[in-house]
Formats: sequence, C-alpha cells, structure tokens
Amino acid sequence: MAKAALAFSGGLDTTVCVPILKEEYGYDEVIGVNVDVGQPTEEFDEAEETAEALGLELHVVDAKAEFADLCFDAVKANATYQGYPLGTALARPVIAEAILGVAKEENCDAVAHGCTGKGNDQLRFETVWRGSDLEVIAPVRELGLTREWEIEYAAEKDLPVETGDGGVWSIDENIWSRAVEGGKLENPNYVPPEDIYKWTAEPSGETTIEITFEAGVPVAVDGEEMDPVPLIQHLNEYAGEYGVGRTDVMEDRMLGLKVRENYEHPAATVLLTAHGALEDLVLTKNERSFKKGIEQEWAEKAYQGLVFAPLVDALDAFIDETQDVVTGTATVSVAGGNCRVVARDSAYAVYSEEMASFNTADVAGIAQDDATGVAKYHGLQERLANSVKAGVSKPELATDGSGNEADDAQD
Repeated sequence: MAKAALAFSGGLDTTVCVPILKEEYGYDEVIGVNVDVGQPTEEFDEAEETAEALGLELHVVDAKAEFADLCFDAVKANATYQGYPLGTALARPVIAEAILGVAKEENCDAVAHGCTGKGNDQLRFETVWRGSDLEVIAPVRELGLTREWEIEYAAEKDLPVETGDGGVWSIDENIWSRAVEGGKLENPNYVPPEDIYKWTAEPSGETTIEITFEAGVPVAVDGEEMDPVPLIQHLNEYAGEYGVGRTDVMEDRMLGLKVRENYEHPAATVLLTAHGALEDLVLTKNERSFKKGIEQEWAEKAYQGLVFAPLVDALDAFIDETQDVVTGTATVSVAGGNCRVVARDSAYAVYSEEMASFNTADVAGIAQDDATGVAKYHGLQERLANSVKAGVSKPELATDGSGNEADDAQD
C-alpha cells in the first residue's frame, strides 16, 4: 500500500492535493502534516476541521522552539535579505524537516506539497526532502493547476474548502515575521492601507527596550530572563505597539521574478538592531569588516532554504567564534516606527573611555603628539597624485617647520 505525507494547511491548494495524490499519483493513503512555527490558532483550527471533513489523518508538530533557535542564529549572523529580516525563508526548512520526520515514522513512500512553480517555497521544501529516499511530489506545479481549476475541482468533489477569493491578501505568519502579498499589493505603486498590518500599530509613542545577550544570544528583555519563544512573542507585541518593524520591499525571488512584499517583524527589528550595536562595541574593526561578508553569504543561503548546507555550518563556526564576547546589554529607542540604539554595555568592550576622552592627556604611554608622524604619512600618495595631475614637474615637498624638506615625502 503506497502512502504519502502531505504538507497540509487546510487551504485550497493542499485540500485538492489529497484526492489528486490518490487519483493521479496512485497513492492509497495520504496523511497530512501541519507544523507549528507560530501561526495563528485559527489556522490550526481550519486545518483540523478540513482534515476531519476529508477523513484525513492529521499530524501536528510543534517546532516553535527549533524555529526560534534558528531565528537566533540569524540574529548572530545579523541576517537580512534585501533589507528585511528573514522569516518565511527560515521557517520552511524547519517545517520540511518536521514533515520528513513524520513521513519516516509513518513509513511513507513519498512527501508532497501544494506549492506552485513560481515561488520560493517549492525549492526550500525540496532541498530538504530530496536528501531522503522518498519520492517528492508537487501536484500543483507538476499538473500546471490554476486557482480557477482548483475551485471548480473542489466544487465537483464537494471538498470542504472556501471557494471564494480566500481573503484580500495572501498572508504567511510565524513567530518571527508576518508576510503580506497579493491583491492590489502586486502593483508596486499601490499604497497599502493600514489594515494590512496586524502586529504593528500606526507609528506613535516612544519607549526604550534593553536587550541582554549572552554569547550573541538574546536572553532577557529589560532585565527579565525569557526563553526564546516567549521572548520573541513579547517583543512582537511590545515593540509592535510603537509601529516598529514594517518593511515594504521589491524582492528578488530565486527564480528571477521580482515581487512586491510587505512584512511585519517587530521582534526581529529590535533584536537585530541591538545585537549589531553590541557587536560594534566588542568586536575589532577587522572582525566587523570581515564578518559582513560572512553575514551576506549566510543570509543568501538562508533565503534559499539552505541553512543545513555544509557551507552554512562553516559560516556558523566563524560566527560562533566571534560571539563569545557578544555578552552584555544594548538599549534601543523605539519611536514613530523607528528603532535605533541609544546605549550599550559589555565587560568585553574594545573601548577605553580614558583613552578616547578629550579631557585626558597621556594614557598607556601614548601622547597626543605621537599622532604627528601618522598625520604626515596619512594621504601622502593622494597628495602626490594630485600634484602630478596638476602638472607640477616636481612635487612641492612639505617642510618640517625649520625650512628643511621633511623626510615624509622621500619614499
């Protein structure tokens, strides 16, 4: 008896996939798998009701903790893609892993999803699944199904789905971000109405939030220790009240399509801002500069759903090495929809107030006039180049103050 595990949300696409897997692909039994990464409760209620009406065995896996850990890896990597914190992209591999786990436990022969052939999620699911020996099935993509066809098919089969427009917007929500697309938002020149937002209020008010980090990981908000999931949920609600965490972006998908996406991500905005500020305090200039390239590569791979790739393991190794000293606090101000750092503190600060102050003289054997030699050499090549361009046959050399030519222009 052939058996398939289907990523099941209870929506139109995954609902029509249940009979199609039996009729078109010859699977005798189909089970549904729904993975909790922080979706609204009503989505799970819908999935359970639809599964019951279909007679579909539904497995629900709570993966919020695993997902939160990956989100915090993204914080350590300061990971953003084209200006916004990764959310959906981070969730998909976690969901795919959970579905694959159920499929193996239930001795399934295949795993299936209801993604179309135009989006990113098909790739993010399948890069995980194709590492197994199970067959991978994508009915909507493989059969070229359209929404109109699915609606007609659902009506013919009397399937328990809403056959209207499914709402004005297409929304994907997890604990890290809320993505809104579709409808009039597909027009880049359309100004979105306030009602597309759920997590963020219209920007107003002001407050400060202190985040405590240990080895790069957020562990407390305003001095109160929290586990990862409640910490993220608390910041989404708290910072969201001040309108923090909205992004409207023209996003370049993996298949080359450019799409308009609107995101809400209050917690991610606060944590990424605070983490970056603390790193600025404790990492050296060379570490910060080199890490930016690592962060960009990490974010690109995460967007592609490749967080389990060997390269990402290597990137994580470098990132984790830098995070040992990212321990301390960073305070951000959230006001008018903006988030900016206003204070930071760490025992590992690569900073000396005494050395940096304008009110101190010699410190650690270094005097102000020690910088004179540096000042002479700084910009030397540029000065020489400019003098040559000006047509001077022999560059006019600076003097050392006594009328003698200075040595700083001889080499």
